[in-house]
Amino acid sequence: MAATEQEVSFDRNELIITKTDLQGKITYANRTFMRVANYVEADLLGRDHNLIRHPSMPRGVFYGLWHALKSGTEFFGFVKNYTSDKNYYWVFANITPDRIGTDVVGFYSVRRVAPKDAVQTIEGIYQKMRELEQATERKQAPEVSWRWLVDLIHQQYHMEYEEYIIDLYQQHRSD
Repeated sequence: MAATEQEVSFDRNELIITKTDLQGKITYANRTFMRVANYVEADLLGRDHNLIRHPSMPRGVFYGLWHALKSGTEFFGFVKNYTSDKNYYWVFANITPDRIGTDVVGFYSVRRVAPKDAVQTIEGIYQKMRELEQATERKQAPEVSWRWLVDLIHQQYHMEYEEYIIDLYQQHRSD
């Protein structure tokens, strides 16, 4: 993280909403997203959603995200994003397949403010995931760190990933 990065906040009652096509290119962004991420609509539409991916995010989280979406299920997670001017913001994200009938035509993402205490907890986990990724062959690193995370949650909390993440959010959402 660059020394000049500053955290950007938004109101707990606001939702950041985006839609993408099947390749992850942005097809819709609400005004809250544009304001928080500091982009105008013309700079977002048609661009890869990962343009806001913060470099400190472990690749394993996105491995888990895409694994869930490709299997047709939704994904919940804590994500640190970049703004256009290289500041950052944390969100609690819910990404779901966007369907027309039975066909998946893209993805729909709703993000809320990530509670500070939950972020503190997840930052420690993400640090260990990044360390594991750095020590693993690049191509295998995302899957290895994701599997480590899932195993950690099973062993320490006796929960599935999604149950743990939602519980962590709900425990701290009033902070």
